[in-house]
Amino acid sequence: MDLRELLSRARVLPVLNVADAGKAVPLARALAAGGLSVLEVTLRTDAALEAIRRIAEEVPEATIGAGTVTRARDFAAVRDAGGQFAVSPGFTPALAKAARRASLPFLPGVMTPSEALAARGRGFDVLKLFPAGPAGGIALLKALGGPLPELAFCPTGGLDASSFRDYLALPNVVCVGGSWVAPPDAVEAAAWDRITGLAKEACS
Repeated sequence: MDLRELLSRARVLPVLNVADAGKAVPLARALAAGGLSVLEVTLRTDAALEAIRRIAEEVPEATIGAGTVTRARDFAAVRDAGGQFAVSPGFTPALAKAARRASLPFLPGVMTPSEALAARGRGFDVLKLFPAGPAGGIALLKALGGPLPELAFCPTGGLDASSFRDYLALPNVVCVGGSWVAPPDAVEAAAWDRITGLAKEACS
């Protein structure tokens, strides 16, 4: 899988914290029905790997990946659950090595030019800017575009329905990540039509 191509088609990557694996499949279907079929389930809950497994098995129209991958051993667990890519808030050589060993496309997180250079040196040219808002947001991405034009970014952290289009307008932004398309209260209430509507708005 070519991660840059996948993310460039996705444009908006829902970042999902799934506490109840039973809600994973209807949540994924609701987002896909609204046009968002590339999904990230974060490894922040005990239900995350089971949620990934269920989506991979039951929602063929979705491409499912794992977020908050912070340990080398996470990659094999994600792969075995059916995850198709991995996202981390940071970057280390150990994570890069584990991603290659598991044959999982990897979106490492960076926050500074030095971290971006380190990731590029390991062969990664698509990076997650995290946390995008506190890091400098649009101003930082514009500044990075000058010396590092070959890098593409997926900013995540601090984006919402009112700001994400400004990020997508930047030439070095391949997609954006955020949780606003699946608010916790909507997931808790199983308000799948509302989530589909939010996905449609994001796609528009």
